Amino acid sequence: MDNSAYLNTWIGSKIKEIRKSKHLKLGDLADKSGISIAMLSKIENGRVFPTFPSLIQVLNTLNVDLNEFFAGLQSEKEFPGYLLKRKNEYTSIKKEEEAIGFDYQLILNHKLERSSMEISLLTIQSQAQREPVTTDGYEYLYVLNGQIKYELGENTFDLEQRDSLLFDGRIPHLPINIQQTDAILLVIYFIEIR
Repeated sequence: MDNSAYLNTWIGSKIKEIRKSKHLKLGDLADKSGISIAMLSKIENGRVFPTFPSLIQVLNTLNVDLNEFFAGLQSEKEFPGYLLKRKNEYTSIKKEEEAIGFDYQLILNHKLERSSMEISLLTIQSQAQREPVTTDGYEYLYVLNGQIKYELGENTFDLEQRDSLLFDGRIPHLPINIQQTDAILLVIYFIEIR
């Protein structure tokens, strides 16, 4: 994802998060800001980059300071080596305005450049054993079934079904199944292209 696409999605998600935290419906924000529901929907879903006056209008309506709004925007230099997302932190997004019964959950939006992608399904048996490993690039894992402890460098995370983790694969890592049944993970590798 290039910088502009990342910024579009980040701004839209942030506006939606603030709007929902203030218990406002999209129509309420449209009425108060003077921006159409259709345009706000496109902005919130990252399809349209708001003009600066429109962004200021929305932030003023939401009573949010511009500097405060952008304070959470991270640059690549601030990446701590991993991003842990708990299932209750996923954001619902509406992609198709006319769709009924389709609930998209935005799990992760993080820019990774110069990488190829590999997707694997990993089953870890209850007695599985190995030493920590490293990989070139980044790894994203999503717990489909079971509970695991995930050792990542000096950190250990307790992960359960529907939690996810993005991390720099150069940090030694090891998933440990803590149950008597298999744990199943979806693992996506972003391998750096040099």
